[in-house]
Amino acid sequence: MDAKELFDQTSLDCGKLITQRYSTSFTLGIQTLDKKFHAPIYAIYGFVRYADEIVDTFHEYDKAKLLADFRYETYRAIESGLSLNPVLHGFQLMVDKYDIGLDLIESFFQSMAMDLDFSTYNDSRYQEYIYGSAEVVGLMCLKVFVEGDDATYKRLKRPAQMLGSAFQKVNFLRDIKSDFEELGRVYFPGVSFELFDKSAKMLIEADIQKDFDEALIGIGKLPDGAKLGVKVAYLYYQKLFDKIKGLSAAKITNERVRIPNSQKFVLLIGTYFGSKLGLS
Repeated sequence: MDAKELFDQTSLDCGKLITQRYSTSFTLGIQTLDKKFHAPIYAIYGFVRYADEIVDTFHEYDKAKLLADFRYETYRAIESGLSLNPVLHGFQLMVDKYDIGLDLIESFFQSMAMDLDFSTYNDSRYQEYIYGSAEVVGLMCLKVFVEGDDATYKRLKRPAQMLGSAFQKVNFLRDIKSDFEELGRVYFPGVSFELFDKSAKMLIEADIQKDFDEALIGIGKLPDGAKLGVKVAYLYYQKLFDKIKGLSAAKITNERVRIPNSQKFVLLIGTYFGSKLGLS
């Protein structure tokens, strides 16, 4: 390994570390992918996670400037093929290798910017936000999984978007309390935190289930090396969603719903052996 290869690998390792520290569930899912997909998916997660941290965490800083700088450095890294920011260097390597479109990246940044001024977020921009914050992440991952097979990408594009959408909406429902209390946001259009009730919850759940149902159709058509990992992530979120559905509206506005790590490991093992035996 020469010096440049060492730099590249070290940068990609940072994406892996970020994923492991921030998300047990996605780490488990990635580990069940074919090994060739590990580094690129870690790199995508690291990039998305750090952008999300800018808008959700660094309240004592000028978040608009931080996001603008991060966006500028992202495009500069892609154009030059180099960044001294290891997250951006690892990400640009994967953008180049898997032909991840700049339109996907720009839509992502637009949704991150919407989080900075939530007063601009309204019913008409809900789908725009979901697309940029979640669906495009599914499409970035799909670009990796199809490895240049454009026909397969086009065929699975819609299910990949719906899977990202389902994951994001489950997160919104799970985090409705913290999003409102810490960030002043309720993402679901026309929904008031103070008036959130069973009726509103059921409408949201029906919308999420439609996304899950459409996404599942595509999972079985993914390349073999990607199918199991995506199925694990799907089942984890479906289990989390089922747990939320079993709780009252008052319950989820008072506490965050979690799945213990022990249950995540059981889910991983069950999905792995079910796949091997042709049961899932």
